[in-house]
Formats: sequence, C-alpha cells, structure tokens
Amino acid sequence: MEATWLDLGPVTQIEPGMAATLPVIGGEEIAVFHTTRGEFYALVNKCPHKQGPLSQGIVHGDSVTCPLHSWRISLKSGQVLGGDEGCVPTIPLKVDCGRIYLLRESVVGKRAA
Repeated sequence: MEATWLDLGPVTQIEPGMAATLPVIGGEEIAVFHTTRGEFYALVNKCPHKQGPLSQGIVHGDSVTCPLHSWRISLKSGQVLGGDEGCVPTIPLKVDCGRIYLLRESVVGKRAA
C-alpha cells in the first residue's frame, strides 16, 4: 500500500528557527520545526519531562530546548540530549516542490478496515 501524505502548505509559512503546530483530533498535537539551515522536522508537541510545548522552545541547530525546564530534544531522533533521559515521537515529514507533507498514518492513525 502506498503512503499517503498530508499537505500542510508552503514551507514559507514557518520562518527559519521557528515552529508551527498542527492540532490532531483524537491525537497528540504535532510541532513542525524549520531550522535555520532550512531543514524541517516534526515531533509530538510534548516534552517527555513535564509535557512542555516544544513548539514554544528555542530551535538551535537540529535540536529544540523545552521552554519549561530547558531539556534539549533532538529534532532528528526525538531523543533527549545531555544528561536527561526520554524520547519524543517523531513524525515522518517530507518537503516537495516547496510544500510540507506529513505521513498521514503517523498523524491520524490507521483506520479500521
């Protein structure tokens, strides 16, 4: 079965070094990050420590710092960096023709047959 991608819109809607959120009915809110190097990543918008909104954190390189207690999270793997432990689920993302896409099954789950 071929993957289905959700079109989130143009890459220009998220400034470099910033994030945008995607609410998901019946699921976890997603944060989409745009690094200053022009890369895009998507994570569940919740720090594993105290569930801080990662979308409101500071993006530096390929990581984000949680705004609540300064935990650093890798945007590539979702792993907590430094001496802390934990992981945030990552969401498959692709950029094609200047538009951002998320893997539908990772965002809304699989439908019952």
